[in-house]
Amino acid sequence: MESKFDIFLKFVNKVLNIVGGTALTVMMLLTVSDVIMRSMGYPILGAYELVAMLLAVVIGFTIPKVSMDKGHVIMEFVLEKLSSRGRAIMITFTRILCIVLFAIIGYNLFLIAREFHLSGEVSSTLKIPFFPIAYCVGVCCFIECLVLVSDIVKVWRTQHE
Repeated sequence: MESKFDIFLKFVNKVLNIVGGTALTVMMLLTVSDVIMRSMGYPILGAYELVAMLLAVVIGFTIPKVSMDKGHVIMEFVLEKLSSRGRAIMITFTRILCIVLFAIIGYNLFLIAREFHLSGEVSSTLKIPFFPIAYCVGVCCFIECLVLVSDIVKVWRTQHE
C-alpha cells in the first residue's frame, strides 16, 4: 500500500515531468525553427539563450521522475551477488550519498539564484533573468532528495515484511 507521501511525490513528479517534457518540445521546435529561419537569413534572436535555459529546465525537472521510475543506470550485477540485507544496505548507502549530493547542489543553486537576483543578472540578448530558473532547479534537487528518502524507506519496509 502506498503512503500519502508516495502519492504526493508521484503527483509532484508527474507535474514536473510535464513541465520538463513541454520544455523539451519547445526546445526542439525552437531549434528546428531557428535552423530553418537561419538558412533563409533570418535567425531567431536569442534562440541559443532560450535553448540553454530550457535545457536547464528539462534536466532539473525530470531528474526526480526518472529516479522514482528507476530509469537511471544501476549496477545490477553487483547487487545480485549480495544478500537481501546487503542489497538494502548498499542501496541505502548510495541513496544517502545521492541525498547529500543533491542537497549540496540544491543549496548552491539557491545561493546562485540569490546572487543572480541581487545583481540583476540577465541573459545578454533577451534580458531574461536567470534567478527563477536557478531557484526552480534547486527546488527540483530538493524534491529529488525526497524521492531518494522514499526509496530508502521502501527498501527497508520490504526488508522487514
